[in-house]
Amino acid sequence: MVRLAVLVSGGGTNLQSILDSASAGHLGSASPVLVAADRNCGGIDRADRAGIESVVLDRRVLKRNLSTELQSVLDAHGIDMVALAGWLSILDREFTRVWDGRIINIHPSLLPRHGGPGMYGERVHKAVLESGDHWSGCSVHFVTEEVDGGEILGQERVKVLTEDTPETLAARILPKEHILYPRMIAELAAKLAKRSIDG
Repeated sequence: MVRLAVLVSGGGTNLQSILDSASAGHLGSASPVLVAADRNCGGIDRADRAGIESVVLDRRVLKRNLSTELQSVLDAHGIDMVALAGWLSILDREFTRVWDGRIINIHPSLLPRHGGPGMYGERVHKAVLESGDHWSGCSVHFVTEEVDGGEILGQERVKVLTEDTPETLAARILPKEHILYPRMIAELAAKLAKRSIDG
């Protein structure tokens, strides 16, 4: 079993897709055992309803110590793999290096387009529409010290319509996220499990 921690900052719809996939037996060897948030949010409520242990690490209180405190929590729970699901705090270089190859994120655009610091939520979809792109979608990538700059593991595409608003585009991309992310988590967990067995 690959012990998975999911990091959230918001409502947690991607978290819910992960939990639902695990319940349906579609997450492979990945087992969600911890949800961590950097603020009180809906994701914590979803974890509680699912019976998954949760912890809030308030970024306003911890500030520069957030990554250090998060590492301590992950160590205490024997976490093998981390998935960011709407997590908005920047993780420091030391943290991302410790988790190199074991920490992933989902981003609501076709990276490398429309990624980087400050590019999240509606801002991403607004940038897509302003750029005149004909396609958008979502990307799952490894997390590195460069925001949204890690190796891309998988993508799903969505046609941008002439009448789209940031809200309508987001609404069409989100279901793709809910399909792609659990699949990518399962694939990475399988690789990590094999690596552990092979020693």
